[in-house]
Amino acid sequence: MTETRKSNMLPSVLSYDDVRAVSPALEHYTKGPLLNGLWKRPEVSPRDRSIVTVAALIARIQTIEMPFHFALALDNGVKPSELSEIITHLAFYSGWANAMSAIAVAKDIFHQRKIGIDQLPPATGKLIPLNEDAEAKRATQVSNNFGQVSPGLVQNTTDLLFRDLWLRPALAPRDRSLVTVSALIASGQVAQITYHLNRAMDNGLTQPQASEVVTHIAFYAGWPNAFSALPVVKEVFEKRQK
Repeated sequence: MTETRKSNMLPSVLSYDDVRAVSPALEHYTKGPLLNGLWKRPEVSPRDRSIVTVAALIARIQTIEMPFHFALALDNGVKPSELSEIITHLAFYSGWANAMSAIAVAKDIFHQRKIGIDQLPPATGKLIPLNEDAEAKRATQVSNNFGQVSPGLVQNTTDLLFRDLWLRPALAPRDRSLVTVSALIASGQVAQITYHLNRAMDNGLTQPQASEVVTHIAFYAGWPNAFSALPVVKEVFEKRQK
């Protein structure tokens, strides 16, 4: 690819010429407000923006943008082990098919960059310590509410998610929460945001950073999903300030 061709490439398989041929306005918004605006805002780091974007793309199975953004995430400091773990995590929060679609793209990126299995998290291993009191409280509340409705789901939530997946060390708790909140907003899962946004902030995500996550996701999941999340995000912020 020539340097001219490289400079003409968008974050996808399309070029600016391709977009201009269909929508000159969209090319303008892509070059300006998105790439030279949103991505340069200082409220969150480029690494975090990549994590949010990757989570949103996987949550929505938007594979056309994945090659660019998986590669950009690695360039922005997301480790291969972390990208691998993000995909694993989102199998549970966005569904197996979404994760497998991401695998189909990531395998080529990993091959191009000579990322071997020795750089990836093992299937099993030592887990990070569990906050037993907090987990017991969560498990009791969920069991009391839904144990008679779907005991299998309640048990799997405890055993697979909160006593296994969330304790895997390949992704820091803050980043795991960032992935989860981003995927929930991107897929319109408003009912789950309260718990996970509180957990994210307990894990170190600041209020300005959480606010910027919503701003960022509006571009990648649409304004309606971002605005649907705002009342819940506002309530979390207000309650934590009391």
